[in-house]
Amino acid sequence: TLWNGSSASVTMFVSLQPVEATDDAFWDQFWADTATSVQDVFALVPAAEIRAVREESPSNLATLCYKAVEKLVQGAESGCHTEKERQIVLNCCRLLTRILPYIFEDPDWRGFFWSTVPGAGRGGGDEDDENARPLAESLLLAVTDLLFCPDFTVQSHRRSTVDTAEDIHSIDSCEYIWEAGVGFAHSPQPNYIHDLNRTELLKLLLTCFSEAMYLPPSSDSSNTNPWVQFFCSTENRHALPLFTSLLNVVCAYDPVGYGIPYNHLLFSDYREPLVEEAAQVLIVTLDYDSSTSSSPTVDGTTTGTAMDDVDPPGPDNLFVNYLSRIHREEDFQFILKGVARLLSNPLVQTYLPNSAKKIQFHQELLVLFWKLCDFNKKFLFFVLKSSDVLDILVPILYFLNDARADQSRVGLMHIGVFILLLLSGERNFGVRLNKPYSVRVPMDIPVFTGTHADLLIIVFHKIITSGHQRLQPLFDCLLTIVVNVSPYLKSLSMVAANKLLHLLEAFSTTWFLFSAVQNHHLVFFLLEVFNNIIQYQFDGNSNLVYAVIRKRNVFHQLANLPTDSQSIQKGLQRKKKSPEPISRTNSQDGVSMEGSRPAAPAEPGTLKTSLVATPGIDKLTEKSQVSEDGTMRSLEPEASQLSPEGNPPAALSDGEPWSGEASHSRRDRRRLSSASSSGQWTPTPDWVMSWKSKLPLQTIMRLLQVLVPQVEKICIDKGLTDESEILKFLQHGTLVGLLPVPHPILIRKYQANSGTAMWFRTYMWGVIYLRNVDPPIWYDTDVKLFEIQRV
Repeated sequence: TLWNGSSASVTMFVSLQPVEATDDAFWDQFWADTATSVQDVFALVPAAEIRAVREESPSNLATLCYKAVEKLVQGAESGCHTEKERQIVLNCCRLLTRILPYIFEDPDWRGFFWSTVPGAGRGGGDEDDENARPLAESLLLAVTDLLFCPDFTVQSHRRSTVDTAEDIHSIDSCEYIWEAGVGFAHSPQPNYIHDLNRTELLKLLLTCFSEAMYLPPSSDSSNTNPWVQFFCSTENRHALPLFTSLLNVVCAYDPVGYGIPYNHLLFSDYREPLVEEAAQVLIVTLDYDSSTSSSPTVDGTTTGTAMDDVDPPGPDNLFVNYLSRIHREEDFQFILKGVARLLSNPLVQTYLPNSAKKIQFHQELLVLFWKLCDFNKKFLFFVLKSSDVLDILVPILYFLNDARADQSRVGLMHIGVFILLLLSGERNFGVRLNKPYSVRVPMDIPVFTGTHADLLIIVFHKIITSGHQRLQPLFDCLLTIVVNVSPYLKSLSMVAANKLLHLLEAFSTTWFLFSAVQNHHLVFFLLEVFNNIIQYQFDGNSNLVYAVIRKRNVFHQLANLPTDSQSIQKGLQRKKKSPEPISRTNSQDGVSMEGSRPAAPAEPGTLKTSLVATPGIDKLTEKSQVSEDGTMRSLEPEASQLSPEGNPPAALSDGEPWSGEASHSRRDRRRLSSASSSGQWTPTPDWVMSWKSKLPLQTIMRLLQVLVPQVEKICIDKGLTDESEILKFLQHGTLVGLLPVPHPILIRKYQANSGTAMWFRTYMWGVIYLRNVDPPIWYDTDVKLFEIQRV
């Protein structure tokens, strides 16, 4: 039986006897039976029974769906004034949440909600035109009406009796926005029951949108989700207040509980489930591929034409449209402060354990922050305008460092790196990194005194040298970020300088350079970092110059890299002896920060979802040149005609994924370079020569040529072994007029593309799938968008 087992009328699920839609007595009894929670419904309606009805008694399943939607429509029409009506609406909601995934998993049923149900329930005379609406549309419109239903999901504005209750069709839902914030100044009195009811309705919405999970990933970005498309269209008269309500509820949430530490221990926080659900619904409605949009509103270009009211109408998706049109400073401040507060929540945990409630939805927040920056360039510039961006940066670096050894969190690593790549395309980000780092969040990294730039480099070094092996495809991206910010870094600490040189040392060993077709790109990136700092920030960077001098043999070895077949083979032999991708021996790691725990691998048995491969760094970014006055101009991709071997380092070969499964990259690598008859790629002397001749070593060689004899002379004259004297000399030295003419600064800016749009879709739905365990909405259904794997 379905609900509480007391009623014989509910045996239709098991008996599979046909039930008529017109059998009023049956249906009245059916909905009135009380289920106290959505968890009850999941327990009482097992998956096997839903599938049995679907296969053997399809008309009953169709009738049940139709009647459930009809009840929601009636509830929305009447305004749900009685307790009984509210109970019926919630029961319909829970039942549909339970059943929809089983409708989506069967391709024959997938169109069912988009058909009109003929002949069913045409009792009333004026119902006919309503009946022309597909079931899905009726369902979505009823749910949105119910989300602004006075005394059910919002506070009534009338102190009145039931007879003069507000007519749900005449109310202006913009006056009932759930929380103060963007476009709304009034913060309604918190109401526990309203929050619970909203949460149940949002859970149903999310389940409707989850049809996307049952379609395999496709590169065709025109593949829009019909549920989201209708929901975010002008057909939804509550689109604006609902978008605003969801955004404000998320950004206004304070898990500490009114700023009093430990307050969450005193009362149960009923807001968090609503905030989580709101965040998930919000990011799903914003799943929109901006690279295909011809509209200037969602500005995927790098010109930064900010949104204004005079712009042509934006995308049809109203949620994306509204998001891209937010422009008031106070709104940006509210959003940024809210997201930063929530992202920092797990960090607060580490130095004041249990002082605040620990939130779990940081991945959804990162997707939301990404969408804000990607769709609203004004917001991106606002974020970078002050050092507030560091309140986003530090939590991201914390997550990256914490998740680096855990293969179930590879997706989290990617989104964190994507966000930093997007930010690093803007000059202001590099400038902001010079702010001293004083917050002492316990992190498993060496203790250092320095700036946020030092923190970033030290964390990136940690990811590269001690992260999970599946992160190797991210190395290009990590180093691109460092290249983008390098021209603006005023003074690196000795710790960070040593880390950069350690990476160069590791990446320039012969076995690493010769063992894969794109490995030498990492050396090019690092040389570009050193060149940018020496040419543009020599004065404050005596630590880096000193580290370069100390490790000068690395540069000499690169300049003299052997290119004959015998040496190449010998270099590859070395690899067999040392399988470790990067040794940590030469890196003086020092003591980790106090109170930090080492990054832990995933617990065996942890569930994770698979991700699609992301595009290579050349597809992910486009090159811009920084002019004298600081403006950027986009460079036409001139190198794309060259053969992959001849490419400058920035351009990775076409379609070479830097994430996803190894099989992809192996297949592509074979396609790339001199493939031998066996089909296995092997390095050749010509190939090594093709990129060795392009290594940008001139600036560093000139620096060594000038400074090494001077430093050696000081050491001999003064019998010095003391670093501080040499550093003092380097601080006051100058290379003006001695170095080659400075090269133009090249920035690789993120550019929207359908490859990343698809990656975000699979990542986002994977997160939502794994996070919804109570009740487990999608578990054990036949999901196609990703695979569920156990660690």
